Amino acid sequence: MEDVTLEASAIKGVEYLPLRMIDTPGGAVLHMLRPGMPLVPGLCEKDGKDLLCVGEIYFSEVLPGAVKAWKRHTEQTQFFAVPSGTLGIALYDGRASSETYGKVQTFRLGRKALYALLRIPCGVWYGFTALGSEPAIICNAADKPHDPNEGIKAAPDSPEGQSIPFDWKAPFPESVTG
Repeated sequence: MEDVTLEASAIKGVEYLPLRMIDTPGGAVLHMLRPGMPLVPGLCEKDGKDLLCVGEIYFSEVLPGAVKAWKRHTEQTQFFAVPSGTLGIALYDGRASSETYGKVQTFRLGRKALYALLRIPCGVWYGFTALGSEPAIICNAADKPHDPNEGIKAAPDSPEGQSIPFDWKAPFPESVTG
């Protein structure tokens, strides 16, 4: 396994790991998860072997101009990668007991220089939008299977959504911020 380094984050528990892309004549191979990475959902032991444990993997399409926000989980941790297109992802630490409570951080994830794995812990609000004129695909390898009663949603124009200090109508920040 090659050396990979987690990058610093402004929000406690959020982790960002650049991922490897291997260019081949027929198209690129994009890594996402494997045992031994410093950032994985978890390992389970079976028959004396460590296996990567993922509760669910799904893909979500995000159309240009669409905003999918806000959501947070009380039990599930998200692991995002964007293999197609580019997403602007905004995070807000709404955990009252967190040392980074109230912080907002943004990420751009996508192909080429922006291909990475983003870990979003329980309690952190997140939302995303496709940047540019093409749809984007986000892959989420959550650590637990989806439970519709476990996640909490707040539309950007709802009172709870408006309490998050991020403006989806403003141009998305150019770089990772903290």
